[in-house]
Amino acid sequence: MTEDAFSKRHPAVNFLFFVGAIGFAVLIQHPVYLLAGALGAGIYYLLLSGRKGWKRIGMLLPLFLLLTAVNPLFNTYGKRVLFHIFGRPYTLEALLYGGAIAGVLVVMLLWFGCYNAVMTGDKFTSLFGNLIPSLSLLLVMVLRMIPGLIRKAGQITLARKAIGLGAGEQNRDKIRHGMGVLSALTDWALEGSIVTGDSMRARGYGSGKRTSFQIYRMKPGDWCLLALMGLLAAAVIAVSCLGATSAEFTPVLSIAPVSGIYALGFAAYCLYLLLPSALHIKEELQWRRSRSRI
Repeated sequence: MTEDAFSKRHPAVNFLFFVGAIGFAVLIQHPVYLLAGALGAGIYYLLLSGRKGWKRIGMLLPLFLLLTAVNPLFNTYGKRVLFHIFGRPYTLEALLYGGAIAGVLVVMLLWFGCYNAVMTGDKFTSLFGNLIPSLSLLLVMVLRMIPGLIRKAGQITLARKAIGLGAGEQNRDKIRHGMGVLSALTDWALEGSIVTGDSMRARGYGSGKRTSFQIYRMKPGDWCLLALMGLLAAAVIAVSCLGATSAEFTPVLSIAPVSGIYALGFAAYCLYLLLPSALHIKEELQWRRSRSRI
């Protein structure tokens, strides 16, 4: 993923934005707000990852459909019965509720994908390194663990294949190969954690005030963006307190309409989610305009 205009902002601005975006995605299950969240997160994710993002977003569609369709099999609440499966009613309310839960999950995954691209380990430790040095180091290690394990698993697989221990065609051989890779991967992860801990302890991590590799300072543009984010988030919270984002699916379907003063809150929500994409597009247009003048 590429660095964009929003990624170059102060880490506090980046972190607070994602706290708001992910927090709203978890708390608000209104279908229109979920759709706006999916569009806002999807657009920014595509701007960051490019063509590869289409494939990753496409993988979320089957997950969304599966979770939506499976929920009515376990949740039979609702008055509008579509049909029966094994004698159990398959209701419209449960289907819509499953879609809302699946939508929350998809929006969260998209925003976390953007978060991993924007909030690097250095940014996170620059924010929380002095406040919670041990916890910040642990969180950074956890966040980088999954891509590191995937990369190391590929290296172990290639190494085993080079010495004739690759996966065979039989299921037994594949299971044996997988167990061998898992064993080596576990040993590598445990040894790496011990080495990292000893190295950080030897360097005096947490014993004094730490410094960052890159110094981040709040600029006027960061303060303006932070103020705008605060105003938009406050507007969303205000209309939510008035019931603009209420949505009940079972046992009776009741969804608040997006109209009147409620529409202003929805507009503020959309503007909040589109801030990173707007900064990205603005920077891209400025770059193309400057290139055309050369």
